[in-house]
Amino acid sequence: MTVADRWLLPDGIEEILPDRARCAEKLRRDILDLFDRWGYQLVIPPHLEFMESLTAGVGHDLDLQTFKVTDQLTGRTMGLRADTTPAVARIDAHTLKMDGPVRLCYAGSVFHARPASLGASRSPIQIGAELYGHSGIESDLEVISLMLETLTRVDADSVSLDLGHVQIYRLLATQAGLSDSQEMELFDALQRKAISEVEQLLTQWEIDGVSGRMLRALPQLAGGPEILERARDNLVDAPEGVALALDELEVIAREITRLYPGTGFYFDLGELRGYNYHTGVVFAAYLPDQGQAVAKGGRYDGVGEAFGRSRPATGFSTDLKALLELKAESAKDCIEGTTIFAPVDVDAAVVQTLRRQGERVVRQLPGEETDAAGMGCNHQLICRDGEWLVEPVAAFLL
Repeated sequence: MTVADRWLLPDGIEEILPDRARCAEKLRRDILDLFDRWGYQLVIPPHLEFMESLTAGVGHDLDLQTFKVTDQLTGRTMGLRADTTPAVARIDAHTLKMDGPVRLCYAGSVFHARPASLGASRSPIQIGAELYGHSGIESDLEVISLMLETLTRVDADSVSLDLGHVQIYRLLATQAGLSDSQEMELFDALQRKAISEVEQLLTQWEIDGVSGRMLRALPQLAGGPEILERARDNLVDAPEGVALALDELEVIAREITRLYPGTGFYFDLGELRGYNYHTGVVFAAYLPDQGQAVAKGGRYDGVGEAFGRSRPATGFSTDLKALLELKAESAKDCIEGTTIFAPVDVDAAVVQTLRRQGERVVRQLPGEETDAAGMGCNHQLICRDGEWLVEPVAAFLL
């Protein structure tokens, strides 16, 4: 094995060095403090669990994304979590067992066997919030609002909100009498926006008449707010739940516009992200010049059923690493308060007193020639008339 083999990291696995790590930790604390002010309680789920727990309630969506290992104690298959939601759902359903709405939040690394998109990290730091125990649109509005507030922490401007509702396709597929396999095959074509393939499949299955017309219209129902009115015309013969879903999307857009006037909207009624476990509204936040969503979420009622208690649920998550890249802040700006350089000849008791007062003090070691600025300190201890005083470093005053 060469030296290079020892320091090379796997593709998509990266380390965060001190300056950026300081910024990342500051941002993590800022976002968790925001969640706390909204009443969301922090939980810290384990990184490693049995596979049955990691994929419970979310179908097979996460199975291919999960790194798997064998538990040497039991022989059972375990996995490194690829998403935090199943663990939080278990905490709500099995561990807490509280009645009424429960608000939980988290921040921690997840691990992807495959990158979620081209160039994406395989070890994102997932941070998010989830609301359990309430099925009304008010809880969807709350988590969408909290997501938008989170993006303000990285000075995100011109946020565009992508909104969809998986219940629309689910009801249309049921009305058309599609089998489970047909439903999933058509779902795959819709996700890829393969309009010709959608047409081919519906023709092959002889799905004509009202049901065929509405399913053929679905991939075309994407655009600005005017899409909702067009959808009502195109889906007028759909089951009643479709009209209710359109009403929900309209209410969300109206309320978010009132609270966050600068937000743009894109409605995509063929957007079926997380179809195997989402049950209602799905949403994602996009920024100009960003090809991938910076945050996303949706409703996933019943996710806790696998843990013994079915609960309504909605939530969102984002990647702290991705947010860090958006934040217009230098490493120097991340330094909170003062960082004091203590020369080698300073009495240890002076340093101890400053640290106990909450100051950050970096002690020079014997034989070390690095000065205060070289150590990243913006203040230093200077001896004047036998007394050690804290003074600014000249390099940081420029």
